[in-house]
Amino acid sequence: MEWIGAGSLLAWVWLLLGQGFFWRTDVRLPDRPDPGCRDPERWPSVAVVVPARDEAVVLPASLPSLLGQKYPGRAEVFLIDDGSTDGTGALARRLADGRGGLPLTVASPGEPEPGWTGKLWAVRHGVALARERMAPEYLLLTDADIAHRPESLRELAAAARSAELDLVSQMARLRVATPWERLIVPAFVYCFAKLYPFRWVNRPGARTAAAAGGCVLLRREAAERAGIPEAIRHAVIDDVALARAVKRSGGRIWLGLADGVDSVRPYPRLAELWRMVSRSAYAQLRYRPPLLLGTVLGLALVYLVPPAALVSGLAGGAPVAAATGGAAWAVMCGTYLPMLRYYGQPWWSAPLLPCTALLYLLMTVDSAVRHHRGRGAAWKGRTYGAP
Repeated sequence: MEWIGAGSLLAWVWLLLGQGFFWRTDVRLPDRPDPGCRDPERWPSVAVVVPARDEAVVLPASLPSLLGQKYPGRAEVFLIDDGSTDGTGALARRLADGRGGLPLTVASPGEPEPGWTGKLWAVRHGVALARERMAPEYLLLTDADIAHRPESLRELAAAARSAELDLVSQMARLRVATPWERLIVPAFVYCFAKLYPFRWVNRPGARTAAAAGGCVLLRREAAERAGIPEAIRHAVIDDVALARAVKRSGGRIWLGLADGVDSVRPYPRLAELWRMVSRSAYAQLRYRPPLLLGTVLGLALVYLVPPAALVSGLAGGAPVAAATGGAAWAVMCGTYLPMLRYYGQPWWSAPLLPCTALLYLLMTVDSAVRHHRGRGAAWKGRTYGAP
């Protein structure tokens, strides 16, 4: 246990200093010119594409925020109803009737062709419709459960123009209202940032590429150059695949945390959060058992060993094991505190991160088991296997 505890401590020191300072939460929209200019000619045209499948519960909280965007240039919203059975399309039309704001088009592409995920099939239809109607300079790809503050589109467009970016993505602030959400959600974003450090993503010469699918502003020319969405039509983790395609084709991308872009989707129970994580966890590992084994061992070493070494060292009279375990746990908590502050959570919840990591470990294993049983990445009545 002394050697294992020392290994865990070394891993945390490396993560603290050598993983792109992933634990910092200061990566926000880049500097942009004064967005107060009202001249439409100085603002790019934007098509807002919203794929939606059975989203009647969240749409009243999200769609009005898009229709009410204070954007000086030309912008239109295209909501693509992907085979909903709960009246999503009709509700969207009712929400737009008589309220003014951005014009709304509701359309349905029918069932996806073989090889396409439902979301990307809807995005394909929305992008084609937008090109036909307005030939936009930018596409804002946003999920149906994402609410934007009134200045969101203006700030995204200004940031993309001023920094000459082909893709600007913000990680929406997820809901943290229930005890399970408070335990799991901040750690979800923390781990995403550890896997794809924002500073590495935003570095033009770096190989790391990622985006957050809830809010992606994409230059139309960059999408065409990268073959989006056809090039990623099978991707379950479509946001990361999109960013990789844009960066591989020579595009400049940016990813950071959001201010004023919020997910309104509730996850009141553990079961909903479990499904959210497990549906794509094995896809993240490219459906490879060796990567699954390495992930399980890595999670155990990094997150579970520190408290185990501390407790066993104190109980068994092994001061070195207790010291290394306690130090590793302290570094872990220190790196987690900025994300807890970003989500408005108390500092004393930081030591619970090993418990959350254990849940993520079990979710990842469950994701692999589901895949091998033929249930794969299941979402709203559809199941996707390995491409």
